[in-house]
Amino acid sequence: MKLIAVFAAILVVALAAPQGRQDNSQIVLVKETPLDNIGIDGYQYAYELSNGQSHQESAQLQNAGQENESLVVRGSYTYVDPETNVRYTVNYTADENGFHPEGAHLPSA
Repeated sequence: MKLIAVFAAILVVALAAPQGRQDNSQIVLVKETPLDNIGIDGYQYAYELSNGQSHQESAQLQNAGQENESLVVRGSYTYVDPETNVRYTVNYTADENGFHPEGAHLPSA
């Protein structure tokens, strides 16, 4: 009877384990645009990973030297849902009015 209980417990643990997950130790950097930042007027960078994830971003200084000086950031990131294998892309802007994401899979206001 103990053997059946042990077998049942092992079966439950095996079935509860996540399925289809990618081993993160196998993800490698495929492409990189190093951070370009000389300390004034903004920056830009980008990268792409072997699992389909990528991110690119750039920023520009607006109203330089004025009281309302700020960075306006524009970029996008892409990821692949490991369960459905669907690729999603989010484009965004971040400025003095907040973070503004856009994507076909996101609800619109």
